[in-house]
Amino acid sequence: MLKFKKGVSKAIYGNITGLKKSEVKAVERLYRRKVAGHRLITPELARYMTGLSSEIGRQIGVLVTRDGFISHVIVGDAKGIFIPELTDFPLGRRPLRGIRLLHTHLKDEPLNQDDLADLALLRFDIIMAIGMRDGSPSTAYIAHLTAGNADMAYDVQPPIPFYQLDINFKEFIDSLEHDIDKANAATISLKDRWERAILISASTRPRVEQEDSIEELKELAISSDVLVLDTVIQRLKDVNPRYLLGEGKLKEIIIKALQKGATLLIFDQDLNPSQIKAIGDITELKVIDRSQLILDIFARRAHSRDGKVQVELAQLKYRLPRLTGKGTAMSRLMGGIGGRGPGEMKLEVDRRRVRDRIALLERELKALSLARHQRKQRRTERDIPIVSIIGYTNAGKSTLLNNLTKSSTFVEEKMFATLDTASRRLRFPRERDVIITDTVGFIRDLPRDLFAAFKSTLEELEDADLLVHLVDISNPRFEQHIASVERILQELGLADKERIMVFNKEDRLKEEEADTICRRFGATSISALRSETFDRLLKAIEGRLWDKTEKEMVDV
Repeated sequence: MLKFKKGVSKAIYGNITGLKKSEVKAVERLYRRKVAGHRLITPELARYMTGLSSEIGRQIGVLVTRDGFISHVIVGDAKGIFIPELTDFPLGRRPLRGIRLLHTHLKDEPLNQDDLADLALLRFDIIMAIGMRDGSPSTAYIAHLTAGNADMAYDVQPPIPFYQLDINFKEFIDSLEHDIDKANAATISLKDRWERAILISASTRPRVEQEDSIEELKELAISSDVLVLDTVIQRLKDVNPRYLLGEGKLKEIIIKALQKGATLLIFDQDLNPSQIKAIGDITELKVIDRSQLILDIFARRAHSRDGKVQVELAQLKYRLPRLTGKGTAMSRLMGGIGGRGPGEMKLEVDRRRVRDRIALLERELKALSLARHQRKQRRTERDIPIVSIIGYTNAGKSTLLNNLTKSSTFVEEKMFATLDTASRRLRFPRERDVIITDTVGFIRDLPRDLFAAFKSTLEELEDADLLVHLVDISNPRFEQHIASVERILQELGLADKERIMVFNKEDRLKEEEADTICRRFGATSISALRSETFDRLLKAIEGRLWDKTEKEMVDV
């Protein structure tokens, strides 16, 4: 069973309760042993370990570095040993940990499933059990990891009579690491500095909904410069309160992730603090959820003071309940995906200081909101209508603003490329102007803390005279996107706001298909890249802003 226990250098790890002082001293003397670089184990070390095991009736294990030094001495019970915390031997980007586990079995019995799970999850160079007979080494049971995406994560060798053991450890481990590196090279060389992730969806929702959601999660990951190695969809009868999905399935996913060279697990579902802690106890891979990934993207894209304050506030509110005092699992998030941006700070910081920082940011946000309100008042006094472009993230809002107003707002084919609100003036015929505003994109299941923080930015919509709901007609999930935007408008209390629907990217569909969809939704279609298609949009805006007002004046 995989379990970490803390210790100090040159200490005996594990269970020494009940041992005599002389036995403890004898176990400690294992640290004086050394194994030559080309040897897996020496007969002298094996005889010493089996003799001690026989004397105390417990398994004994050692972790040996590639230089042949013993870094950890472990005392278990009759059935197994507990692996200590291996902070001095992090996995990093190399395929194996750089230490091997050698331990005794009190009987002449092979490696068990717990041994093999430890091998796969902790990525030891090799694991060996020394089967005993009459207190002496009898049989060597050896297993090692396999290269690439083999069906099995490990290869269990046939039992070898101990004194016939003849393995050149250095040659063997060099060859194995070379094979693993070669198998992963095609993936890793593409984006060597990117995080490499496995995406996981585990919920009770129908599979088709999970597939749609994980495709969107993949787009979010790419937007955050994450290389997606694989996706896993697990439909659950019941959610596991500890691990979200079953422990066995989770370990299987982690082992596959390690085989593929992943550095990160991203869950499509939000994880609560206890789940993050429990999963972090099993794996040294970084673990984040959908909300944290979105926060990471927002941290990258926030440039204005407004945006930076709102992102930091959302990050701190997300992290506060996760400051449980454990430190280790959360510390893995420092830097890189899930730990960057204006809100990046030491996660073990005192909770009171975090709350003080949140209070300070909330006060600053109110002051910024007041300044925005004053700017809006000045625009209102000039009697200039405000048109806000809203829509799902990556619908083309910034491209439309740029090409309508001949401006140069930042545009990128990624989700949440625009985070800060941009406003430009647009002149209509008959010397009439409007203010066109580009807002942050919407997304389904927007993190609650982020939604609350960005409510102040979305206040821009309250003063808009007209909302232009822009929809990417080429996206196969455009109907779900429309529903998500409508739901968010409802939550903002803007469901009754005057708006028109406009389908973008019409050039990616056949004309008849685009026309059919427009008739169905009572919308018009454009291509934000082609200004010659804007005529219908401009007429629709003009009709809502002025023609309607002029007709009402005539009726009066």
